[in-house]
Amino acid sequence: LEEAQDAFDFCYKVNYLPGENRTGDAQYARQMQVLQAKLQILDRQRREVLAQLQQLLGRSETLRDFLLQELEAWRERQQCACMGAPTNTCLRPLEKWFTELGQGLFQLLQLLRVLWELQVQLTYERDPLKAETPLLERRLKELLAFLLQRAFVVEQQPSMPNACKRPLVLRTGSKFSVRARLLVRLHDRNHHMEAKIHIDRSAPLGFRKFNILTSSSKTLLTGDNPQEGLVCDFHYLTLKEQKDSRTGKGSKGAGEGPLAVTEELHLITFTLAYSYRGLELELEVGLGARGAKGVLGCWGLRPNRLLPPQTSTLPFIIISNNNQLSSAWASILWFNMLSGDPK
Repeated sequence: LEEAQDAFDFCYKVNYLPGENRTGDAQYARQMQVLQAKLQILDRQRREVLAQLQQLLGRSETLRDFLLQELEAWRERQQCACMGAPTNTCLRPLEKWFTELGQGLFQLLQLLRVLWELQVQLTYERDPLKAETPLLERRLKELLAFLLQRAFVVEQQPSMPNACKRPLVLRTGSKFSVRARLLVRLHDRNHHMEAKIHIDRSAPLGFRKFNILTSSSKTLLTGDNPQEGLVCDFHYLTLKEQKDSRTGKGSKGAGEGPLAVTEELHLITFTLAYSYRGLELELEVGLGARGAKGVLGCWGLRPNRLLPPQTSTLPFIIISNNNQLSSAWASILWFNMLSGDPK
């Protein structure tokens, strides 16, 4: 395409003489016919390239849908593993597939930018590059944004060390850990991607509120081994319940709120400022708090509109002493067995 454009541009500058009356010049007329033929070849090649890009985008969308199905199956396995099922929750195959699709999409984005530069250098009436390139670029960026949003997942759910193999039950004042991973292993080394962690960004009325005492931000790293991928590990996190400034008690008094302490479900949200090859996104994973009985249509379940679907962490319960552990674990089992969708 570049060669065809260069050939046309050269002939145009050499042979086309605007402002001169050469209607009777047979040689000039033949030169204009050759020039018109080169323009038609250039136009046909531009349309062919755009058609191929349309086809590749369609195939990429089909592949994205397949990957989302595989990711949803992994989420279900992770949910079962948290309840003690012996399932495989390795993310290595998904990470490879997501990364390769992301590489292909970013290459298409670079190609579209080159096509736009060709259009800036040379355009004409009914130029397909001028009309279709912006539409294709918008469609491609939406596809990339959608892929990256879904590729930001919680790999390790919130859990305390030595918790009797019962994740998703945390205790105030005790340390816990959680890990997020970006399955698309593409990043700009000159841009430090910072991940931030939040708890219950939109908690229902009457639920307890907590603060994360330790650092709530961390740079997304490639791990000790480059093969580990793009991960952010939050270790030694601690939760502390917010106190009412008037009473000095917890944010939820005795008998207040719609649910018991061991039925409140809380979630953590990760945010990540992603930047790569001129594409900048704010990625999120997680939802707000809810109630364990919400899966049966009772109180405590409220939809969250801040985040896209299929990116939520699993709900967890926060207790204050060990004698609440059994009741809290029963609520976790209750929710996960009756709700196929953690959202």
